[in-house]
Amino acid sequence: MKIKNTLGTVLLASAMLFSTACSEDALLDLNIDQNSATDIDMAYLFSLGTLRIGAEFENTRVSMLYAATMIQQIGSTSSYFSGDKYFYNAAYSGSYMESHYTGIMRLFQQVIAETADDPTMANLNAATTVLKVFDLHRMTDIYGDVPYFQAGKGLQGEENWFPAYDNQRDIYSAMVEELRAARDKFTESALPLGAQDFVYFGDLNKWRKFSNSLLMRIAMRMSNVDPTLAEEVFLEANSSGAFTSNDDIAFIHYETGPQGINRNGLNDGYWNSNKYGRDCKVSATFLDWMVENNDPRLMIISGGTGDPDDPTTWNTDPAVQKGLPNGYNSTTIRTVLSPADTADFRARGNRIFSMQNLRYFDWEDPYYLQSYAEVELMKAEAALKGWISSSANEHFSNGVAAAINAWVEFDPSFSRTPEIISEYIAGRGFASASDENKLKLIGEEYWAATYLNHIESWSNWRRTGYPELSPTQDPNAFEGNFIPRRLRYWENEIGSNYENYTAARERMGGDLFATRVWWDGGN
Repeated sequence: MKIKNTLGTVLLASAMLFSTACSEDALLDLNIDQNSATDIDMAYLFSLGTLRIGAEFENTRVSMLYAATMIQQIGSTSSYFSGDKYFYNAAYSGSYMESHYTGIMRLFQQVIAETADDPTMANLNAATTVLKVFDLHRMTDIYGDVPYFQAGKGLQGEENWFPAYDNQRDIYSAMVEELRAARDKFTESALPLGAQDFVYFGDLNKWRKFSNSLLMRIAMRMSNVDPTLAEEVFLEANSSGAFTSNDDIAFIHYETGPQGINRNGLNDGYWNSNKYGRDCKVSATFLDWMVENNDPRLMIISGGTGDPDDPTTWNTDPAVQKGLPNGYNSTTIRTVLSPADTADFRARGNRIFSMQNLRYFDWEDPYYLQSYAEVELMKAEAALKGWISSSANEHFSNGVAAAINAWVEFDPSFSRTPEIISEYIAGRGFASASDENKLKLIGEEYWAATYLNHIESWSNWRRTGYPELSPTQDPNAFEGNFIPRRLRYWENEIGSNYENYTAARERMGGDLFATRVWWDGGN
């Protein structure tokens, strides 16, 4: 009897434990969303990350409100356009770090990790790597030392939750290695990229050309601080095959109409959503340079004077175009205007200045990554440096013509005849210029060629000193009246990743506008 009771007690306890375990499992199952995906298509993450490179948030803040005004391509009397008054806005300055590490790098790194050992996914792995390097190249050029080797790998291990900031010299070496490996991985034997590729729609040869063109940009960027390595990287990339025409331009392509993330974010910020375009105009520095050189892009860049919302007020006569001087507000601008313009300004405000052309601000317009014009202008510089034996004059002419002709990608009305383009190029006088003046001409044309790719314009100016720009003079400039050499880090890092942030700040010599990145030897 005792044995039976004991056995009954054990069976009852076991049943209770089993019942409790089942109940706990059931409760835990309630926390699982049965409608959520447990396996995500890596090609989808690749596409999403690609489109996010051109998203509005940081393209408004870093590219437009800072870079475009710092490099004096556009100007504004509004104080929130911080770049030409040298104000510090933490939300703008750190926005590229804030959005791209969390919104792009984690996607790209997941794709790279998941496809690394699958030969059938070699093309997806390679294309993702190229775009990852492109985006981190921009990141390091904006800030200097940044997380690179652990960037976006938080899901791959908690050791990556507080990533170290890597030395920019080491980042540049790693970018070269990764780009070369990715370029050589593209293969027709793996699965095609197809329609999920918003850059080249699966054209592997163009991806290879983009890889080499980006290598050439990286090489040229470090040419002042490591000329030996720069020359070696440039020559290898050039011999492997870079862009050869405007058909090769690396654009992100967007769908027609408002499609959520699938629209050009720079254009969205400039005009379509936030209407910042009403507050900014073509810079006097840029417009006067075009007028002085009889540049056929004048009435491509400028949409005329007048009210941008009322086409009946637009004056598109090239002779009356007026750029907005950089560095002024609505009060101080009057100190540099003529009496007639001052009266006109009182009546019409900034409508007296040339607005940007609305024809290149459609949501579906392409977003620049790198152009053929840039490649040819870099080759012109490489020829002057003695790196390549081809003609600097020919490369210069090719680059300028390509930059002008590429505008038809935005609107057919931007087409210019070969005769007009040839006349402009001849008027620049490149062939008869001294070597130093040739470098100046290359720098100026690179500046013009990278309009709408403002971060690249700013980076190349920091490297070369061309075009020759005069800093503006604002009594409230944050650190002083000079064109910033970098932007300050995302302030969230001071609290959330303090040790690594502090190490980078001390290694670089500060987290300031005046702090120079590794490749910035000064000009």
